[in-house]
Parts: sequence; C-alpha cells; structure tokens
Amino acid sequence: MGQLLLAVLAGVLGVVIGSFLNVVIHRVPRGESVVSPPSACPGCGEPIRPRDNVPVLSWLLLRGKCRSCGQPIRPRYPLVELACGVLFAVMALRFGLDPVLPAYLYLAAVGLALAVIDLDCKRLPNALTLPSYPVAVLLLGTGEFFYSDSGDLLRALLGGAAMYALYFALCYAYPAGMGFGDVKLAGVLGMYTAWIGWGAWCVGLFLGFFLGGVFGILLIAAQRGDRKTKVPFGPFMLIGVLIAVLAGEELARAYLGATSV
Repeated sequence: MGQLLLAVLAGVLGVVIGSFLNVVIHRVPRGESVVSPPSACPGCGEPIRPRDNVPVLSWLLLRGKCRSCGQPIRPRYPLVELACGVLFAVMALRFGLDPVLPAYLYLAAVGLALAVIDLDCKRLPNALTLPSYPVAVLLLGTGEFFYSDSGDLLRALLGGAAMYALYFALCYAYPAGMGFGDVKLAGVLGMYTAWIGWGAWCVGLFLGFFLGGVFGILLIAAQRGDRKTKVPFGPFMLIGVLIAVLAGEELARAYLGATSV
C-alpha cells in the first residue's frame, strides 16, 4: 500500500474517530456515559439523525444549525473531527505500515481529547489518562512482538517511569504550579517518546515547558494575565510530544551537532 493512500485512509478514519471524540470531550468531564443516550441537540433535545451525523459534511450541509430547532452548532465539532483526521494522516505518513502505528493513532486520538478537555475544564480526567497506560503497553508491546524497527519497549517503559518521576518531583516541590493530572499524563507521554529514542524523549520534555513558558510570557505581555494566572499545561505537553514523535530524534541530533561545533 502506498504511503499516500495509507495516509488518506487513516485521515478518513481519523475524521470518523473525531466525531466520537466530540462525545468524549462533552461527556467524560461530566461523568456521563459515552455510549448512551444517543447524541441529541442540547437546545431542543431532539436525537441527531444518522444523516445529520456524518462528520464535517453534515455540519456544512446544515450550515452549522440544528435541523429541528435551528440552534447554532458550535464550529468546534467539525474542527475536532478535521484535527483528528489530520493527526491520523500525519501519523500514517510518519510510521507507514509499521506495526506500532495503531499505538500512535491512539495517542493522537486520546491526546486531542485531553487537550480540548484541559482547555475547557483545566483538568485531565482519570477516565482517559489512566487507561492509556495499559493501552500504551499493549499497543507498543504488539509492535515489539511483530518486530517493529521504530523503537524499543523496554526503553519506552523506562522513559514513562522517568518522565512520571520527574513531573511528580516538580508537582511535589511546587504544587501550585502543576496539577497531578499533568503528572499522570507525563508517564504516558514518556512511553511514547522514549519508544522512538532518548532524543525524542528529551525534546518532548523540553518543548512542553518551553511552549508553556512562551505562552505565559505572551499572556502577560498582552495583559491578559499575570504570573499567578492558571494556564492548562496539558496542551503544551501534548504539542511538544507531537513534535517529538514526528521529528524529535532529528532535532536532538541537530542540537547536539550545533553544540559540539
């Protein structure tokens, strides 16, 4: 299968998964089931018909409004679907038919859901972070079993433990600056970056703090906050890890090459 065709198929799958992620993003923080009841309009309570539940396309055809009552449908819904499709396509281009690809598709999906929830609620639900540990071990372990040449399971486990320990120490030393949800997420992200290599692990760790720091400075400069303003850190961790997964080893080698000159 050609790499481009694989990316297209993964992108279509990602858009479909993104539709489900919208349900997850809305219901998980409220402690509601993501299976039942079926999705309905929050305005009139009318269940969404199958023809109106086609990712992205239905929103465009309905012009962003409920068919029954005309209440506007937030554009975030198709944006989440499109974002998931793009992330899936990018992961397919990065890993190809490597048996570890499902692991990184899962990371893309759960990471997107966690980022949006953290922006909304300023927390990372255990219902998503904690199951991600066994899922990561299972999917990365499957890649190891089928002779993936993109990484190493033992290094992934060590990287997960190391990043968890580092975030735990930071949270313990300065609990006002970091939530324990970030600590629990760090262990998952450490596994996925260390699978690729220690360079990717370091890049993912560094970029999370760097991006968060830059955003904080811009927030203060724009007079939209101060040093005590609480900013959700999860999205910056996840963006840093995304960059690390896609180009972390190359960035690490470039940095080491520049410093050795």
